[in-house]
Amino acid sequence: MAYLQFSGQNIFDGTRFLGPDQVIITTADGTIKAIIPMADAGEDVQKLNGIIAPGFINAHCHLELSHMKGIIPEHTGLPDFILKIVNERHFPEEVILEAIVEGEEAMLAAGIVAVGDISNNALTAAQKQKGNLAYHTFVEISGWKPSIAEARFANALQVLSQFRLIEAAASLNPLKNSTNPLKSSFSPHAPYSVSSLLWQMMMPHFEGTTVSIHNQETSAENELFTKGTGDFVRMYNSMNIDQSHFSPTGQNSLPSYFPQLQKAKNILLVHNTTTSEADMDYANHLSKQHAQDLYYTLCVNANLYIENKLPPIELLRNKKSTIVLGTDSLSSNHELSILSEIQTITKHFPAIALEEMLQWATLNGAKALQLESQFGSFGIGKKPGVIVIDHLKNNQISQQSTVKRLV
Repeated sequence: MAYLQFSGQNIFDGTRFLGPDQVIITTADGTIKAIIPMADAGEDVQKLNGIIAPGFINAHCHLELSHMKGIIPEHTGLPDFILKIVNERHFPEEVILEAIVEGEEAMLAAGIVAVGDISNNALTAAQKQKGNLAYHTFVEISGWKPSIAEARFANALQVLSQFRLIEAAASLNPLKNSTNPLKSSFSPHAPYSVSSLLWQMMMPHFEGTTVSIHNQETSAENELFTKGTGDFVRMYNSMNIDQSHFSPTGQNSLPSYFPQLQKAKNILLVHNTTTSEADMDYANHLSKQHAQDLYYTLCVNANLYIENKLPPIELLRNKKSTIVLGTDSLSSNHELSILSEIQTITKHFPAIALEEMLQWATLNGAKALQLESQFGSFGIGKKPGVIVIDHLKNNQISQQSTVKRLV
């Protein structure tokens, strides 16, 4: 069997740097065989000018919106962004499918190996079935009016069944698909878009699964729950959505909905731009009480694109939160690149060590999506993908850095 040997300026194994004098050995298909000292590796070593790391995990993406790249202007604010998504997302199916293929190709080129992908329909199913990337598909459910809860949930069940069919088909061809597994589960869209009745319908389906929810992406979300006023009320009015069923809780949105996630195994809170310290304390306490793993998903480029704000990353770090990274969609980002997300974080938070951010982008993301048995670290026998990141500056990723997939 042929083996590949790589060394670089450093090797990051998913949790820590191993130093520049190490060599990683893989089979031709990317299975990790060993990490050994350079002195024991012989001469057949590809010496690279960069950091070698496991493939990136994109923990939050909307691949089905790839056709909307550049359509929505920046800095609209979230409620107006949502209005534009609702009103402008309808394109001919062939255009959407072509953009899905291009979006996946862009992620492959960006060193991404696994994706937590939000799906409101099954248009991404055919591409996912090709097995180019591993996917956890979050079948997203929304519906603010109680009168549409039953229809929305029935539609979500149908979409989930379509993804479960391709998962079953993949399991019948283990040689082709064991490398890039497919999983799926239900996920509520956001606190401001799910009625109490719809919550009750989906809650039993959370048990033992990973659940993702858009959380506190804008201050308007907290205003809706504390006071019943603000830009989301304006958004509902413009969409002719009756709000009489909703009563403000007098609390921020997170404590208002979080108990309804208690059956989930893993919880991904996405965006968190206006999450307070008290909110974090509440979520951390309740998730521990229910033996859940809680992940805070950062999509900083999308936050800047939509609201021109950044999440409280230093507060999350001070709270010892488990952080993962996502790209959101091409409707709210210029590219589907985890490296670009790290570059933006580095620009605004230069004191955060690269070692820490790389763990967010690899092992943490794999654990969040329950894919750590294969992805996220250089464990012997795993096939996590091997990437190299170049053009470092002072042991940190620079704006000139690029990423390349090695295997």
